[in-house]
Amino acid sequence: MSGQFGAASTTDEVLASLDLSGQRVLVTGASAGLGVETARALAARGAHVVGAVRDLAKAERATAEVRTQTANGGGLELVELDLASLASVRACAEALLAKGETFDVIIANAGVMAAPFGHTTDGFETQFGTNHLGHFVLINRLAPLLKAGSRVVALSSAGHRFANVDLDDPNFETTEYTPFGAYGRSKTANALFAVEFDRRHRERGVRATAVHPGGIQTELSRHMSQADLDALIAQLEAAGPAGFQMKTIPQGAATSVWAGFVAPADAVGGRYCEDCHVAPVKEGDVSVRDGVRPYAIDPANAAALWAKSEEMVGETF
Repeated sequence: MSGQFGAASTTDEVLASLDLSGQRVLVTGASAGLGVETARALAARGAHVVGAVRDLAKAERATAEVRTQTANGGGLELVELDLASLASVRACAEALLAKGETFDVIIANAGVMAAPFGHTTDGFETQFGTNHLGHFVLINRLAPLLKAGSRVVALSSAGHRFANVDLDDPNFETTEYTPFGAYGRSKTANALFAVEFDRRHRERGVRATAVHPGGIQTELSRHMSQADLDALIAQLEAAGPAGFQMKTIPQGAATSVWAGFVAPADAVGGRYCEDCHVAPVKEGDVSVRDGVRPYAIDPANAAALWAKSEEMVGETF
């Protein structure tokens, strides 16, 4: 399953043999970086992509090239979504539910990284609230639009190794805040969401998986100074026997489309993937950059996070 593609594979290589005509895909964060590339690669193979974005005007500019590459009946439409506002999340979901058009794949791509301490509109710590809780409500509300054979792909990160979730203090009310500690919590939450969503929906043929796209320099690093970014890259380059190489954006988006359209559903459902394969489980400190930490795919941890998330958003799924 994993031998054909790897860390250097691109979206076009992964999808080369596929005709996605007639498939509908929701991609959050389709206004920059990985989201735009994901939308382009899918629409170029016939998929109808719904890009959920915070800034519609920015997204229209960013996706102009996507529209020129659509083929085989593919297309792109944009809808407004601010993951840092549950009112916006619910309005987006309600509008899509009202249309009643099903999705074959949802790719939860949008997010923030290493943001300074702050809160979402609803008072949640910014990274946990945006990266996890916003997607938690959106995807659960859209679950009726996922038919048998559909998949959810949640973008996690190797950054999950920085921290497990803290269900006693998710908003850093008593814990010292660090940008990467908060990022780590949110990315662990993304992985755990996939585990529990997959458990809840696999009997009806809907699967979920989490992916690490790799190290890619995109707008995601906008909260980091160049010195901080250089230091992080140096740390990553020093980690692991094979070292580290930054990926291009097409390489970074490859694992998302691989997990969503190419890999066998039973192989990736409830799992964590990287470099177009299912990642091994690895213990270790933050210097061990590859693989997935046990706490990020632990079913009991996933169930506890789900319950806490329902409590926080005031909604039961």
